[in-house]
Amino acid sequence: MAMGQKGAELVRSTNTQEPSPSPSPGPSPAPGSSKAAPQNQPAAKPPKQKRGQFVIAPIPTTSPTVGSGLVFVLGYVFKLKEDDNVSPPSAIGAVAAFTSNGSRGGGIGGRLYFAENKYQTTFAFGKGRVNYDFFGIGRVPNRPPVSVPIRQGGTFFFGEFMRNIGKKVFIGPRFQHRSLYARLDGEQTPGGFEIPEIDIQATTVALGIHIQRDTRDSTFFPTKGSLFDWKGDFFDQSLGSKRQYQTYKLLFNQYRAVGEKGILAYRAMICSANQSVPFYDLCLYGVSNDLRGYTGGEFQNRRMFATQAEYRRALKGRFGAVVFGGVGGIARRWNQFRSDELLPAVGVGLRFNIEKKNHINYRIDWAVGRAGHTLVIGIGEAF
Repeated sequence: MAMGQKGAELVRSTNTQEPSPSPSPGPSPAPGSSKAAPQNQPAAKPPKQKRGQFVIAPIPTTSPTVGSGLVFVLGYVFKLKEDDNVSPPSAIGAVAAFTSNGSRGGGIGGRLYFAENKYQTTFAFGKGRVNYDFFGIGRVPNRPPVSVPIRQGGTFFFGEFMRNIGKKVFIGPRFQHRSLYARLDGEQTPGGFEIPEIDIQATTVALGIHIQRDTRDSTFFPTKGSLFDWKGDFFDQSLGSKRQYQTYKLLFNQYRAVGEKGILAYRAMICSANQSVPFYDLCLYGVSNDLRGYTGGEFQNRRMFATQAEYRRALKGRFGAVVFGGVGGIARRWNQFRSDELLPAVGVGLRFNIEKKNHINYRIDWAVGRAGHTLVIGIGEAF
């Protein structure tokens, strides 16, 4: 959907004294004559350009972890300044979600680019609760899963501000604050797992840093270029956080056109969580599309890596299709990854373009992993 003004007023000037009819064209009346020359009709104003585009999408979801439900997304994509042809489009939006197992949540957020891409900022605020199965830390793929039901919820705030320092490199600080609670949903605790007392009612506060180099030709549907992205968050008791720990994430995306209708995309990612990290901030599969085909939180640990490649192909009309595959793994330490515990995945997907100007796609991906399969529906590309 889009909002904007179309058309313009057609202004017509008329004279109070109409000229006498003449059988043939003649010279213009002299000044002071009783006959007045007809005035020229002003040209119509060009239609005003649309400032931005709305994106509205209901997203059905189904997962063994949280059940079936619906995620409703409302977004607005626009330019902060209409004459800024350097900055990528900014976006603000709201999301609301609910599932059959009682999970609920909502939030607002945005990513803004301004001053001809000299600055960019990201912010988000939300509140919710989620009921899910916790599979422990370091699950071994070839063994039966053991899980416990957990109820967790709270509020969060996140914000960051980045500045371009040249050659498409951005750097800046980030901040996050969360007030969380966690409970075991039931009296049975398979495997003897208990939520640590410090995490039953917890506050986590972190200062961080974000470094990025972005040469993509689009933030929504890149066809060429690359993205290097490094984030570090430092949770500290001096900031009001109950626990002291650090999380790091490094990723690299590459895009290349293949023929007139194809795009080859590649992604590599590593994650690390150190010191007294709580169970809900471990590196985990199934949340950020780092490797599709795995249920959220089924595999998690202090160290993680994932690689994947995806071929995207435009079809007739607004449709498109993708095929993808990858492999990853989790371990407690970097020197403890094992080849027989790697996590491969393959899948296919369908795309439908819901916003033509910025090429924003509605995405449906079906993937098979080592421990099952997933169906993921969302807005925008997986990476």
